Amino acid sequence: MNRLVRLFRTSIGRKLVVAASGVLLLGFLVVHAAGNLLILKGPDALNGYADWMQGHPLLWGFRLGLLGLFGVHIVTAVRLAHANRAARPVPYRRIARLGARLPGRLMVVSGLLLLAFLVFHLLHLTARVVAQSGNPLLDDAGRVDVYGMLVAGFSQPLIVTIYLGAMALLGLHLVHAIEGMFQTLGFNHDSYQTLIRVLAPLLTLLIVGGFAAIPLLVIGGHLHGGG
Repeated sequence: MNRLVRLFRTSIGRKLVVAASGVLLLGFLVVHAAGNLLILKGPDALNGYADWMQGHPLLWGFRLGLLGLFGVHIVTAVRLAHANRAARPVPYRRIARLGARLPGRLMVVSGLLLLAFLVFHLLHLTARVVAQSGNPLLDDAGRVDVYGMLVAGFSQPLIVTIYLGAMALLGLHLVHAIEGMFQTLGFNHDSYQTLIRVLAPLLTLLIVGGFAAIPLLVIGGHLHGGG
């Protein structure tokens, strides 16, 4: 146990924590995006899915676990970045490593901005205290009308602009994070590099595209309020 604690106090241990928590958060993003895209099947499909989620006995345990996972990921990443800067106070003129690219240099900044967006997102569509009325509407089956809430929420150009900007930021963060996760978890052999360089932007595009599609479809008039 003491060895494990000492490992997680090292740079390598912190990288492993960031990578492992990042894998779990990536899985959450994939599932969340897929669930949101049920909006394409209409109000009944999305509202039924949301109603099942709200009634699940493990929902609050999952939420608390996810919150803790976000906290561990962010705090560890910030501490790791601070330690790296302290170890190398004078930046190299040219660094050929993966982290030298722009997304790598902005990982902490983009992560903190995404955290701020997450708070806005929860206030907007969960607590409904930003740019929406506080009381959620019900559909014909007596379920919370999540479909209608999304359509109403994304009918405002400013809100859509904020979301699309956040998705661009998420893409910037993910494309480097996915490559970094593979590298930290041991998939850094030359034979894997081509696959990783293709997989990282492809997976990023699928996730970001899945989230961005909904506000774009709503503001474009392709999705209308359900009942």
